[in-house]
Amino acid sequence: MKPLSRKTAIVTGASSGIGQATALALAREGANVVATARRFDRVEDLSRRIEQEGGSSLPLRCDVREPKEVENVVDVACKRFGGVDILVANAGIMPLSLMRHLHVAEWMATVDVNIKGVLSSIAAVLPVFLEQKSGHIVTLSSVAGRKLFPGSAVYCASKYAVRALSEGLRMELSPSDQIRVTIIEPGAVMTELLGTITDPEALQGIRENFQEGKALRAEDIASAILYAVTQPPHVNVNEILIRPTFQEL
Repeated sequence: MKPLSRKTAIVTGASSGIGQATALALAREGANVVATARRFDRVEDLSRRIEQEGGSSLPLRCDVREPKEVENVVDVACKRFGGVDILVANAGIMPLSLMRHLHVAEWMATVDVNIKGVLSSIAAVLPVFLEQKSGHIVTLSSVAGRKLFPGSAVYCASKYAVRALSEGLRMELSPSDQIRVTIIEPGAVMTELLGTITDPEALQGIRENFQEGKALRAEDIASAILYAVTQPPHVNVNEILIRPTFQEL
């Protein structure tokens, strides 16, 4: 029997990058995967791929900025698969910019997706986990949740928030309710996020960290998540910080 057989996992932001790689990794280990994203066509394609490989997947459109949409995902998952066991709160954006350039709309979007979206995801799944006294919440922070660099003030603030929120959750939920919490903190990863940076100065400042062949792959992060969620119930992997070998900071 595969390690995640009869388990159901919700993965937000599964249309590309880390979310997509994680959905595939979980499905290959036996999980029913509820793959969600704003780009429904992408998660439809992902679910078809999972099914072709012999796995089980349900694609759902979800904008984590809308709490009702996240609640619907949990409701549908429970009806389809009988419950939820794992939440991978992966959806996030990285529109880096220098503060003096006043990309205010991007600041607000970062807060809405990276902080409020994680909160909405946790709020939707937590009643299920509390009732069954089990569950695993995986959040995606970043090296940027530990160290600041120019052009990243708002993004780093959002990832610091995710890290603090996750540790607070662990302290409240793990000892009494057996709900495990894991923070994943990647360094430079080759994903589509780099292409969303509209500030040329900020982009130039970090481009050297995202070189093909040097940066991490999305599959590297998926492997770390898979490690955490396949540990026995008495093991709670609290935090995984993972950098490319070349990355100093």
